[in-house]
Amino acid sequence: MTMTNTYDDKAKTWKPATKLVRGGLNRTEHGEVSEALFMTQAYAYDSAEQAEQSFTGEVEHYVYSRYGNPTVTMFEDRLKLLEGADHCVALASGMAAAFCALACQLKSGDRVVASRALFGACYHIIANILPTWGITVEFVDGADLNAWGLALAKPVNAVFIESPSNPTLEIIDIAAVAQLTHKAGGKLIVDNAFASPILQRPLDLGADIVSYSATKHIDGQGRSLGGAILSNDAHFIKKQLTPFYRNTGPSISPFNAWVLVKGLETMDLRVSRQCENALAIAQFLEGQNTVERVIYPGLKSHPQHELAMRQMDGRGGTLVTFEIKGGKAAAFKALNKLELIDIANNLGDAKSLITHPATTTHQRLGDAERAAMGITPGMVRLSLGIEDISDIQADLAQALG
Repeated sequence: MTMTNTYDDKAKTWKPATKLVRGGLNRTEHGEVSEALFMTQAYAYDSAEQAEQSFTGEVEHYVYSRYGNPTVTMFEDRLKLLEGADHCVALASGMAAAFCALACQLKSGDRVVASRALFGACYHIIANILPTWGITVEFVDGADLNAWGLALAKPVNAVFIESPSNPTLEIIDIAAVAQLTHKAGGKLIVDNAFASPILQRPLDLGADIVSYSATKHIDGQGRSLGGAILSNDAHFIKKQLTPFYRNTGPSISPFNAWVLVKGLETMDLRVSRQCENALAIAQFLEGQNTVERVIYPGLKSHPQHELAMRQMDGRGGTLVTFEIKGGKAAAFKALNKLELIDIANNLGDAKSLITHPATTTHQRLGDAERAAMGITPGMVRLSLGIEDISDIQADLAQALG
């Protein structure tokens, strides 16, 4: 069976919405309209010589689906086309992507600097796993450029940030941190899951590596786990990341990659609607007496509003974080009264989802660590879906009333 890249380099000139539908499309001789799904572990060769040359890299041929698969390649090609990246590697989950981006390039004696406000599992990797390998770790307040300047005044190997952060929606000046990182001799890794490639392209801002939880906006419909790493650094991809993931096995399944390919087709439409809903709900929540404060980059009240608008295509994102008066008990009472919005710790879904970070995504952290990140007992994180805004607002109104 042969496959033909339907559009080749012409795709680079397309607008993002077109890239999301037709980018990376490889059709077999059957001319299928929907992308083909190749559920295979291994591949056959025409000869022993071809097998040998495939393993040495002298000829291009799929070897094993832990290394590569035609369906996975379509997902990688489509995502890198959207991101404007030279290279993309798809992995089994967002955490596989975050871990591999760090682990493949670090060794004992190296130094890592990271923003303090991170997803709980990312924080665990950097704060608890990397130090056991003899790696020095330092956390800084992500919005404080002076703190970054001090932390990066001495050599660093890697810098890891989220912007917006989980769950406090802190915005980091990616371009400024990239300059400081490069001056210190390191590579900047940006977890872009909250913004999605629709709103923010960190490589254009100076980042070296971008990681995604494709489980979030890319799938966006609650079906599949997946992750991805993108970069323009050929050495990092070919000499560091590729040998690491091929030999440790965090590969994505072809079926999950196929689901993500189909998810990309509608991501622009979904994210745009979710951003509209998020801004409307953030404005609504600001008027609620039972709400202590609202955190949303699209509001002028957000401390990094102007920076967010520059970095995120003039939109505030799909998530709203807010603090309910009365702490944990009041937050739980409100969540339990919701009828439309689901209590779930995922985000970027077509369905509106809400969670209590202190007892879910960040529950493994100590009280002091959560406080340092700005996570309070009354804080909840709301991921806006694509439902009618009046229904979402009505559900929140009755729950908070």
